[in-house]
Amino acid sequence: MMARALLAASLIAMPCAARAHGFGQRYDLPLPLWLYMTGAGLTVALSFGFLALWRRDAASPPCQDDYARLVLHRIPGARAIAAILRLLVLALYILVIVAGLVGVQNPVKNIAPAMVWAIWWVGMAYVSALVGDLWALLNPLDTVARMAQRLFPHWRAPLPWPAWLDSWPATVLFFCFIWMELNWEGSEQPASLALAMLLYSALTWTGMALFGRTVWLGHAEVFNVVFGLLARFAPNTIRAGAWHVRPYAAGLLTRQPVRPAGLLLVILMLASVSFDGMMETQAWYDIVDAVLAVSPGALGWITTAALLLVPALFLLVFLLFCALITRCGASTSLPALPLGRVAGHFVLTLVPIAIAYHFAHYLSFLAMAGQYLIPLASDPLGLDWDLFGTRLYFIRLGLVDAKAVWYVSLFAIVAGHVAAVWLAHVCALRLFGSRSAALRSQYPMLALMIAYTLLSLWIIAQPIVGG
Repeated sequence: MMARALLAASLIAMPCAARAHGFGQRYDLPLPLWLYMTGAGLTVALSFGFLALWRRDAASPPCQDDYARLVLHRIPGARAIAAILRLLVLALYILVIVAGLVGVQNPVKNIAPAMVWAIWWVGMAYVSALVGDLWALLNPLDTVARMAQRLFPHWRAPLPWPAWLDSWPATVLFFCFIWMELNWEGSEQPASLALAMLLYSALTWTGMALFGRTVWLGHAEVFNVVFGLLARFAPNTIRAGAWHVRPYAAGLLTRQPVRPAGLLLVILMLASVSFDGMMETQAWYDIVDAVLAVSPGALGWITTAALLLVPALFLLVFLLFCALITRCGASTSLPALPLGRVAGHFVLTLVPIAIAYHFAHYLSFLAMAGQYLIPLASDPLGLDWDLFGTRLYFIRLGLVDAKAVWYVSLFAIVAGHVAAVWLAHVCALRLFGSRSAALRSQYPMLALMIAYTLLSLWIIAQPIVGG
């Protein structure tokens, strides 16, 4: 949040920090906000009604493999293309670290902050969710590990991965990452970012050396896990060198429940982006002002406490509704299912909502910071270079205004919740077997989806309609 605020503030030349939706002026909605919220809630409810009337064999609900369609057995030139792309991204990765360490330490004159927070974190999440798992192909840390494997072909990882550890390292590291994004004072400083990248790189390569490259990527390389999870929503997937396509969200259908570490990771993904949006509301500013009036200088502690509290609250609410799902779906022929099993299946239905909110919340920031990379490409270290003649490129602040963000956000949030309702419908058919029990079990989840739709739209609207 700090990095985005400083970058956006510099772009619009304002003396105070701008927010992720820092447009500088409000947008007057043509209709009252409550009408938009009501319409969005009704749309989600109607999608459930449509699915309730949709006849499909409940005994064999589809899985992700049932939807995948083979496009190419072998992609022409795939190995060469992949190798070139990996080397280009590795070179860019090195450039960002060098720029952070030796370049000028002004965040808006150094390529490191914009590249890390806008292009990589926000942009790669968009690409992963809408196109496919590009990070698995381009990951520069994995590229270096692949090179090391070729140099030392006889090396074998000395340690097995403990079963109890599961993917908890990725979940813990993701919490650390979102704390850095939202609360770390060094998040906008190029040198601090470069050092953090080097530290994480050393951790990753050490883990790969001890436990194996593929094991560490699957359980502990947090961005491989997170972007891979988002990519399950995407329509493209590569399996054993073959290209398959599928409908959006179909990759989130699974026959096995998500384990606790993965469940908490999804909750963290959803809660963190929602909390980031909450930090742009007047309600949050009122809370901060009240606490600072009693304890000046406690802003960092307030944010850290909220980062712990909000995911815990999200998890509690989700488990409560899962308990209601088990109760509503139970019958004389089918006793109540274990809470962990129900939660492990239904948690993946929240992924489209996290994607939708991520898309809506960061759109304006990506549009501004992405433009700023045009002059930074000519002068990545802030040393007054002009490599491509773009150093004086004019930034168009109105490229994505408040009106555009509002309507894109409205569509994205409603579409994300409709996709979530469909996923919940398929999960219910799989878990409860009979159609009547599956429909009964979905009432609590439908209520949760509608409530979160309204909350999401309210959060997104605050910096837009309030200016």
